[in-house]
Amino acid sequence: MGCTTSIYAVGRKKKKSVPEVVVFVPSMRIPVQSDLQRPLRGLIPKDLADRLSCLRNQIVLVAEDTGGSAITELLRALEEYLCVLIGLTKKEYGVEGLIQFKWKNLEDGRHETCIANSWFEVLSVVHLMAMLTLLEADSLMIPKDHSGSGIRVVSSDCKRDAIDLLLKAAAYLEFCVRDVLVHIPPDIKKRLPTDLQDGVLEAISIQALGQGTEIQLGLAVECQKATLSVKRRLACEELSYFSQAYHRLSECGMDTNNGYGKKLLWFIKWKFLEAKAAAYYYHGLILDKGNEPSCHVSAVCCFLAAEEILSECKKACLSFCLATPVTRAPPLWGSMKHLQQKIPEVASRKSQMYGYLLEQEKALQALPDLPDFQLSLRPDDYQLPEIDPAWDSEKWEIQGQPLKEHLKDSEDEIETE
Repeated sequence: MGCTTSIYAVGRKKKKSVPEVVVFVPSMRIPVQSDLQRPLRGLIPKDLADRLSCLRNQIVLVAEDTGGSAITELLRALEEYLCVLIGLTKKEYGVEGLIQFKWKNLEDGRHETCIANSWFEVLSVVHLMAMLTLLEADSLMIPKDHSGSGIRVVSSDCKRDAIDLLLKAAAYLEFCVRDVLVHIPPDIKKRLPTDLQDGVLEAISIQALGQGTEIQLGLAVECQKATLSVKRRLACEELSYFSQAYHRLSECGMDTNNGYGKKLLWFIKWKFLEAKAAAYYYHGLILDKGNEPSCHVSAVCCFLAAEEILSECKKACLSFCLATPVTRAPPLWGSMKHLQQKIPEVASRKSQMYGYLLEQEKALQALPDLPDFQLSLRPDDYQLPEIDPAWDSEKWEIQGQPLKEHLKDSEDEIETE
């Protein structure tokens, strides 16, 4: 059909190189050519079926041609398709389970999933929107040198935009768990690929919130007005998010020994350790303001713990980068750009300064608990767009006939074939 010709001016896939990763995007799934028109013949107007097919084919073509890099074009096409797709989920039209929707893993193209359920298609579309949004946030956070000076900078505006995108991605994923999976029968849920299972969706949603908090902490470190209490709170919240994401991923049955499952787990562990080092460092600075010897001893314990955790961070980062598919860590940014040097310096200085207290107060040499804070970064609930007006069946006429007469004609045609 002519509608398979892309209306978008997009380039072909770029030559592969080892990419830098700030925001980790798990395995992306894209649609595969599926026959939408034949199953819908005689059940909905032909122009509506053609439009559904045309919109989906455009997504297939752009995703295949660009490897998912045409983020703006794909998101626009997915949102337009979703408005029309919603009609297939309405029970009154009786077409919910007629179409075999096919999707595949973009990275290897081998793991193709084919399921005859319209809610599966909605789930796959919203999931792809979430992955593209994470990809867009990642592109904003990759340092760029536009001046040719060799200095790569991410502006504060880009960082704030990235936080908004991470919140949007989390909202998409929460919507999938809360409002889409509930419509999919248990037997079909068992056939869903791992990355569409509720535990994985929840883990990636929490990961997005953790990374949003990580960026907030980086902005706070760069702001002279931000207090130690604010920085500690953000570090503790980030730690809590990544702790939740780690446990959720560990419990959900995802294969974390190979491929993207392994890489995702290492990424979350890396970010968990970074947040933990920052949390103990800022907690130590606040404790050190106390007047009692015990405060200084506890502060030194925090600094030494932060230094030890920092060395674990480097190992986790390396393991993440080397896990398939191989990636590169970006130049140090955010809080780590500051803390990578600051933590060892403060740990060494304070250990020497309070060495005599550490000897005298050996009973107090216990790592203090970090404070608990209510998590503050929450996405707004995502809602599906309004159903396309073309689904108003009262206005359906096919070549001048009411739909009911057309259906009868279609049945007669089938009998005479």
